[in-house]
Amino acid sequence: MDHSEHVDSTELQEITPEAVPSLLKLVSTNRVAGFDSITEGETSVLSKPIDTSQANGHQRKLSISISMPSSPTAGTKSVFSVDDKAKSFNNEIPDSSVASGIATLGKKEPKGVKFLSQPMPKGSVFVEPPPHIKKLKDKRFDSFKTWSGKLERKLSHLRGRPRISESEEEEEESVRNSENNEAPPVDRYFDALQGPELETLRPSEEIVLPDDKTWPFLLRFPVSSFGICLGVSSQAIMWKALATASSTKFLHINLTINLILWWISVALVAIVSSIYLLKTILYFEAVRREYYHPIRVNFFFAPWIALLFLALGVPPSVASKLPVALWYVLMTPIFCLELKIYGQWMSGGQRRLSKVANPSNHLSIVGNFVGALLGPSMGLKEGPIFFFAVGLAHYTVLFVTLYQRLPTNETLPKELHPVFFLFVAAPSVASMAWANIQGSFDYGSRIAYFIALFLYFSLAVRVNFFRGFKFSLAWWAYTFPMTGAAIATMRYSSAVTNVVTQTLSLALSIVATLTVTALLFSTILHAFVLRDLFPNDIAIAISDRKPKPHRKWFNLGNGSSDHSRDIEMFLKFANADSKDIEAALKIPNAEATSV
Repeated sequence: MDHSEHVDSTELQEITPEAVPSLLKLVSTNRVAGFDSITEGETSVLSKPIDTSQANGHQRKLSISISMPSSPTAGTKSVFSVDDKAKSFNNEIPDSSVASGIATLGKKEPKGVKFLSQPMPKGSVFVEPPPHIKKLKDKRFDSFKTWSGKLERKLSHLRGRPRISESEEEEEESVRNSENNEAPPVDRYFDALQGPELETLRPSEEIVLPDDKTWPFLLRFPVSSFGICLGVSSQAIMWKALATASSTKFLHINLTINLILWWISVALVAIVSSIYLLKTILYFEAVRREYYHPIRVNFFFAPWIALLFLALGVPPSVASKLPVALWYVLMTPIFCLELKIYGQWMSGGQRRLSKVANPSNHLSIVGNFVGALLGPSMGLKEGPIFFFAVGLAHYTVLFVTLYQRLPTNETLPKELHPVFFLFVAAPSVASMAWANIQGSFDYGSRIAYFIALFLYFSLAVRVNFFRGFKFSLAWWAYTFPMTGAAIATMRYSSAVTNVVTQTLSLALSIVATLTVTALLFSTILHAFVLRDLFPNDIAIAISDRKPKPHRKWFNLGNGSSDHSRDIEMFLKFANADSKDIEAALKIPNAEATSV
């Protein structure tokens, strides 16, 4: 033992200060071949032992082996091993840290010292999902879901949810806040939306759903889609009338067309109803917002009117007589909706008729006359008269209100011009309903029919009124009023049979059929090929918070009330005659004196 220590001390004394490399010499060792380099096929950083005997005469070899993991997530551990027979040298000087570590171990040295380390990847351990997966997990639509994502969050907490980013935390916080909010009150619809149909967002407003992406299909599927069912099912009634009316016997129309159209109507009603029922189940908040919308609420009559049309157009081969209970089942929801709508019209407030009057309100009127038309064919009398009287009273008030245009005194945009044809629907169906109640097409029925015919012609001659705008679901408003006018004309032609009435019946039937066929193909094209039939429904996504008020621009420069009054007077009389403008621009006496 003493002899080995003596040999070590002798070797250290042989090392002169001149043999110690300088700093520049140390840096240049990076250029030594095989130093701190990795070649292909090697599994360690330094797998070949470095012979240090040539530098200092030492006979021991230093062997270092480092094993790196293949990936950050792999289970391989990094091992740094030092040979038990080697010493660590730094610039040919023994490393004090290694020496102290060996001294603490005593005479019994371990076979090898291993340093285990687990490398940590940069950033979060959880990899961010791809864009298409992140789109499916977009939580900004949770506020419109029926369960609002609450059950999903509870299950995530129970199974141990991974850490989420700050942006996702803020997104979830906004979702939780929106879940606690009730549906916007009716005055918010008028404040946030503009246009007669209240479907255009005001520039100063924001929506609660993202406007930078396309929403899920169910959120974009409006209740107004039931207009398609109204158009096609009314065609089944018309072709049944063409085949059975006495004034059109010369056409020899087969009831097979009525049978085909009726089954197509049944399929359409089933498809549209199923989609909207699925929307009600998954996105109940969207349906509730449509129900509270002062204009959209009228379209909730459309499903029940479509079912009444199916009952009126049922082919004789399917059912020769319908059960009386069916009439009560179909008219009960219409009666309940009328109690709400008509009560709001009469009671006042934001939903008073002078505020919400729109051609779409005719849908809440037509249901009364369709029920009065179906009832007598089932042997009913008092019920149809009741609904006819209710519909007649409210149609008179609505007709006068719409003619005066009290709500906004503004014209409808071009995209909504077809809605004007709803003016024709109510008197056309009312004339046939009274004829069924009375038993003949008497003077009361003829008065209602002539009103409908005049409104039809007054709209038909305005060709420029209905062209030059983009296709939308509003075009289906053409269909069942035109079909109703054609059916009423056939009933009138049966009472007053001549060439003019028969020709008019045939002409109106052809126009109605061509219109429905063209719209059906256009709807299929835009829905399945162009895929632009259902845009984002902005009307149901308004926020319940009012925007911050802005100060008037002309009062920011100075606080003088005189300047404010002068500019207000100028803006008030800007479109008036020159005398009023000069009066508005006249400088006050006090200011003229100061000048």
